[in-house]
Amino acid sequence: MAPLTLGFLMDPLEKVQVGHDSTFQMMLEAHRRGHTVRYFEQGWLRYSGTCAEARMRTVAVRNEVGRHFDVLEEEVRPISSLDVLFMRKDPPVDVDFLHATQLVELCSGKPPVYINSPRGIRDANEKLFTLNFPDLMPETCVSREREVLIDFIRKHPGGTILKPIDGFGGKGIVFVGPEDRNMRSLLELLTTQGHEPIIAQAYVPQSRQGDKRIILVNGEPLGAVLRVPSEDDHRGNMAAGGKPIKTTLTEREKHICARLKPKLLEHGLLMVGIDTLGDFLTEVNVTSPTGLAEINALDGVCLEAHIIDLAERLAARR
Repeated sequence: MAPLTLGFLMDPLEKVQVGHDSTFQMMLEAHRRGHTVRYFEQGWLRYSGTCAEARMRTVAVRNEVGRHFDVLEEEVRPISSLDVLFMRKDPPVDVDFLHATQLVELCSGKPPVYINSPRGIRDANEKLFTLNFPDLMPETCVSREREVLIDFIRKHPGGTILKPIDGFGGKGIVFVGPEDRNMRSLLELLTTQGHEPIIAQAYVPQSRQGDKRIILVNGEPLGAVLRVPSEDDHRGNMAAGGKPIKTTLTEREKHICARLKPKLLEHGLLMVGIDTLGDFLTEVNVTSPTGLAEINALDGVCLEAHIIDLAERLAARR
């Protein structure tokens, strides 16, 4: 097919981890196929009076630590000049992030194909979206009220996981038992003295064997990696020191993926990373899910090829 122009709204390209960053894996594949690759940061977005535009850098990328990209051109361009826009800004999903998802939709010309849909990203909080599937989740409570949370914790003798709604990379996730003397202080800290709701979730003992990141593209599972926590931590996130281990999908996990597919496609969430613990769904990651490089290395595959294939098919329809 004719070369496309693929844009990536992301964090600074200078800071990506070559060999780990999933966004960079997709950029490499797009560049390998001869597509024009442009990237811009959230702060480079603006509205010109007729449409959204951004200062964009056209780049050549290479899989080489320390010199992984060259800037070929830098110019302000309208968002509609892109055939595909990958929304890959890392969390937190704060007010600036939400404003960016609104700006990129203001196209005077034909809008690009969005992966993922800005509206879908706004609607699908990575922790709260799972509440649409209560039968797939561990028992869960969302509240800012201390006594409500204490009551939930005390009903679960095996322990409770507490996590901030807008957390990412394992940050702020704590384990608490029903007799923990730090319980009230932890709740005060995590809820900011009762001003912010948090998630309390029944502890799943299988978490010691690791949580599983499953990559779904167009609603279909393409690969998975087991993330095993270190001996002195309860978090399997690779950003928190979890070790990636080769794995396959269980029948239960295939069922979870099938249940999620219609809802994901309804919201235009075409590249998603879900997390499972044992038989339970715990998160649906839609902003910038990671895991491509680890799955590729463990399974000898190239998941980003499937993602760029999808981008090409959708751009052809555009």
